[in-house]
Amino acid sequence: MLIPELPCDETLRQQSLDSHELLDTPADPYLDTLVRVVREVFAVKTVLVSLIDHDRQWFKARLGLDTAETPRSISFCGHAILATQPLIIEDTFSDPRFLDNPLVTQTPHIRFYAGQPLYSEDGQALGTLCMIDSVPRQMSDQQLRLFIDMAVLVEGYLKLRRVSEQTVKLRAALSREQRKSMLDPLTQLWNRAGLNHFLPKQLLQAEEQGLQLGVLFCDLDHFKPVNDTHGHAAGDQALWETARRISAAVRPQDVVTRSGGEEFVVLLQVHDQQELLRIANRILKTVNQKPITTDAAPLNLTISIGAAMGRAQEQPEQSLKRADEALYRAKGNGRNRVEMAD
Repeated sequence: MLIPELPCDETLRQQSLDSHELLDTPADPYLDTLVRVVREVFAVKTVLVSLIDHDRQWFKARLGLDTAETPRSISFCGHAILATQPLIIEDTFSDPRFLDNPLVTQTPHIRFYAGQPLYSEDGQALGTLCMIDSVPRQMSDQQLRLFIDMAVLVEGYLKLRRVSEQTVKLRAALSREQRKSMLDPLTQLWNRAGLNHFLPKQLLQAEEQGLQLGVLFCDLDHFKPVNDTHGHAAGDQALWETARRISAAVRPQDVVTRSGGEEFVVLLQVHDQQELLRIANRILKTVNQKPITTDAAPLNLTISIGAAMGRAQEQPEQSLKRADEALYRAKGNGRNRVEMAD
């Protein structure tokens, strides 16, 4: 196995990556969509937006792979960022650089790899858009051009994201180590610690902007039989896809968290109850609109939602509690519905 070399300007490259504030951040619905399109267009098993950190590659977006990161020393993308052209490996069994790589001999059993470097404004390779399959493949010239074009879209979005208001706020609010401790590794959403961190901040920002805090407490219906019948791997895939669908149904400024198990909490700044209910019903529809695909079987899942509007002088934890109580009412009233807190 050939360990990837470090770029000659590795220090500058790492500084550029760090300045983008991409590492250890929640999944992005737009990048998730781009990754999904690439997988469908090229009919491959796995597509990743991989960022090359000091000693690891971390996946900002991933589809078809359960792990969130791998060591840089065994990464294919660590090799890809050294070149200015796509790295295409049609069959790893025929390439001595990767023949005995653990990612080839073990899960995910890579046989085909295509990686296009993603560059920052100053020309530093941050990572790659890459495609992986467990069978050998060849790419035509037309497919190669299309793949490069898709990488340009990913690269352009990352550049826009860097200067966005959301990134500026994130940079000011949390250090990288804090983000790592607040990120759920399975769903790539903020975890319970993240929820506790953002809850009072969302209330304060809402008050500053003349808005109200809205809380949506969401819970998948009848989820235990999924694990019992299809296994925990299928359950994990269902949670991952549910997280993607909830994130896609809300607005960029809303905070989506996984509070535990199959429970998700969304924090919003809204004008009134009607706005909160519109978003809640959009989540309901997005989760229920089509079966969730897993390796075991397609799953028809529904979700119940409890909604609460923050009250004057009310602590945000109390708003969360009332949303949780409304969720239990939704469960008791037949599930697959939204209930508003009193």
